[in-house]
Amino acid sequence: MSLFGTNSTLERLNQILDDTMNGTFEESRYDESQLSRLESKWMRYLTASQRSLRQVEEERASIKELVTDISHQTKTPLSNIMLYSQLLQEQVQDEDSKKLAEQIHRQSEKLQFLIQSLIKTSRLESGTFQIKPQKNKVFPMTQDIVRESEKKAAAKQITIENQVSEAMTASFDKKWTTEALFNILDNAVKYSPPHSQVTITAEAYEIYAAVKIRDQGQGIAEEEIPRVFGRFYRGEDARLEEGIGIGLYLSRQIIEAQSGYITVHSQLGKGSEFQVYLLRL
Repeated sequence: MSLFGTNSTLERLNQILDDTMNGTFEESRYDESQLSRLESKWMRYLTASQRSLRQVEEERASIKELVTDISHQTKTPLSNIMLYSQLLQEQVQDEDSKKLAEQIHRQSEKLQFLIQSLIKTSRLESGTFQIKPQKNKVFPMTQDIVRESEKKAAAKQITIENQVSEAMTASFDKKWTTEALFNILDNAVKYSPPHSQVTITAEAYEIYAAVKIRDQGQGIAEEEIPRVFGRFYRGEDARLEEGIGIGLYLSRQIIEAQSGYITVHSQLGKGSEFQVYLLRL
């Protein structure tokens, strides 16, 4: 091929790439040349890619519609069951009936929590929830999760110490990150012994701010640590406590959606420390 032909081919290839990036690529008149065959293959590839993209978008829209429908259809029946179980608790007289009514109410609450958790997880995985990180102070968020956990902690006489600096800042979506941290703190309280302490601290690094939640609980076996963030995963010791094993999974999804990550340091019999890394940029 002559120098002129080579330059002409390179110019056409460059034009094809420019048109592809601009979304204006169209196949030129087909002939038996190698360049024409390349254009034809490229056009087939783009057509297949666009078809796959449309399918993904259609599936995402279907998932969003399904999740919204499930949320709507289950909300009223569950609310009614919980209301009726409360009324039943107030009306029954004998102890056995009261215990049964309490169980109905407790299981209804558990079912409601499970459905809401699955809905949130599905929306995060399908990208139908928009997480929008922005610069915020960390201390007010940790104060919020402490307040939410106070009742459960007080029942076990567990002290929660919030030692985060009021000046600490990071980039995060406040609503969703609060939920992620609450799930971790809730687990810390749940698996800690009575009269123990849970400590929340934070440390600033060059790129990340790390929020650390440390408990004095039973700890996690080394072989279980890689699995604690799995959906519905619960360790052998954890099965003695109420729960469904989705809180930590949801926390990881939320943090990773903001380009952060979570690590765990634990030792059996000596407690655990969950470290949540949030971008400072």
